[in-house]
Amino acid sequence: MRVLGVSAFYHDSAAALVEDGRIIAAAQQERFSRRKHDPGFPTEAIAYCLREARCTLAEVDRVVFYDKPFLKFERLLETYLAFAPRGLSSFCKAMPAWIREKLFQKDLLGRELKVIDEGFETGRLLFAEHHFSHAASAFFPSPFREAAVLTMDGVGEWATTSVALGHDTRLEIIKELHFPHSLGLLYSSFTHYTGFKVNGGEYKVMGLAPYGEPRYAPLILDRLMDLKPDGSFRLDMRYFDYCTGLTMTNRRFEELFGQPVRRPDGPLGQFHMDVAASIQAVTEEVVLRLTRSIAAETGMRNLCLAGGVALNCVANGRVLRDGRFADIWIQPAAGDAGGALGAALIGYHQYGRGARTPDGRSDAMSGAYLGPAFGQPEIERRLRAVGAHFDVAGDDAITEATASALAAGKVVGWVQGRMEFGPRALGARSILADPRSPAMQRVLNEKIKQRENFRPFAPAVLREDLADWFELDVDSPYMLLVAQVHHGHRQRLSLEERSLKGLSALAVARSTIPAVTHVDCSARVQTVHAETNPRFHALLIRFKALTGCPVLVNTSFNVRGEPVVCTPEEAFRCFMGTDLDALVVGNCFLDKAAQPPSLRHAHATAFDAD
Repeated sequence: MRVLGVSAFYHDSAAALVEDGRIIAAAQQERFSRRKHDPGFPTEAIAYCLREARCTLAEVDRVVFYDKPFLKFERLLETYLAFAPRGLSSFCKAMPAWIREKLFQKDLLGRELKVIDEGFETGRLLFAEHHFSHAASAFFPSPFREAAVLTMDGVGEWATTSVALGHDTRLEIIKELHFPHSLGLLYSSFTHYTGFKVNGGEYKVMGLAPYGEPRYAPLILDRLMDLKPDGSFRLDMRYFDYCTGLTMTNRRFEELFGQPVRRPDGPLGQFHMDVAASIQAVTEEVVLRLTRSIAAETGMRNLCLAGGVALNCVANGRVLRDGRFADIWIQPAAGDAGGALGAALIGYHQYGRGARTPDGRSDAMSGAYLGPAFGQPEIERRLRAVGAHFDVAGDDAITEATASALAAGKVVGWVQGRMEFGPRALGARSILADPRSPAMQRVLNEKIKQRENFRPFAPAVLREDLADWFELDVDSPYMLLVAQVHHGHRQRLSLEERSLKGLSALAVARSTIPAVTHVDCSARVQTVHAETNPRFHALLIRFKALTGCPVLVNTSFNVRGEPVVCTPEEAFRCFMGTDLDALVVGNCFLDKAAQPPSLRHAHATAFDAD
């Protein structure tokens, strides 16, 4: 049985294809359209999934969409009615689009699918509720036979937070928190307030938080929300405008905190860092209360997480260290893109009664390497076509050349095998560097990624060396857990260094791997496993042999505002438009000095700032 899952029309559209319970392919539309967070119908992502499965749409048994448009429309109407006469301008703006396109989404989906296959029958098109799709994306690929599932995001149809129980192939949502009371929308409100883009800039708030103090957390808990001991809460909607307005917050919100919304190009002050630290602290407290109550009420020993809030790896690390669950598994594509995968798995396990065979150890995500790959002859053909100069080497030689370049302080673009599904680069479409360099974070942010200087970078570490370098000893293959750098690798700081506040603390090297050590000595860890990414694992082994360090800086292969690269051509364009020193695509090694100077360009100007 083949099932195609689709998410679209909000943000991070994607497609995923499951065959007889095995995840064959999954990819976001943005990787093909080159439009960040592309919300459009994922035609190219679907075409890729069909190619990977070597089938046509006619050979797919079911197509499952990740949410139910009529329920969303019901929520929209009831919300405007509840807040009337406020929000008239927003209502007038939203209604034409809903009536023209979204209300009759089954017809729209049918038309789009008929473009792919004119014989497609809409009777094969099914719909799953948004939070059920998220929960399915977390439980069904997990290694657990049974688990509690916590989904937290902005909003689906009505649900903003939900708890489900999974047993074998059965998954049932047992409780929900409904709109407008939303942890995701609360975090997004502070994302907006600190001057970043909603549905894209939340990770910047999380990265900014360690530079501040959570001095406004009591104010948030006292005035903005009523938080109960079990983690349920209600927001005071007098401070928010997302129900009926065109922004997240209102003037009353600004008066409460004493400053206006920061302009996107405005300076970041200590106030903004303290606000970021405060909403991060509140988010962690809510998540901890939720997970503690779920553990107590269900008696489950395993927990699965999904929804956009599950990408908050700092909160995830707190849940892990809290120890209420024996094991935790987080869907790597936890946001709306992962809803496509959840929808496909619902079609197979729930509608199709397909079996699961979890082993309690490994998940079904294949390391999240579920996107397109390119064979060596095709890589060489594509690189020649864009004028690239390269050397071709065998597997061992390409590993040696890359490790030597990294050990010499060079920054390397790395394109190998199947592209990752989800927002994190995991060693398939990555920029790699030496974490031992005190200057590397600044170099990567300013000269290569061309983004804000406070943004942290993640360490990729050999799984077998994890416990020697970080205070963590569980698998973290998807870069979704934050842990402290091992005390044996931390630097002793002077009194003056310890007293530095805000962004002035950036210059202090806090460990032997300063490029991946945040100001609070934490790091967003990726464990690298030979079973799922043998070439990346081999590269880390060779780098360790050369340097004694089994850790590399691993960040996504793109610049600010650009989707992660997919093809060899996209990798080459990014390489030639930044200060990357070398590029390795398959078995092709490209040195920047050997490339035609005429191909250099200002790559970042091709994309809007995120």
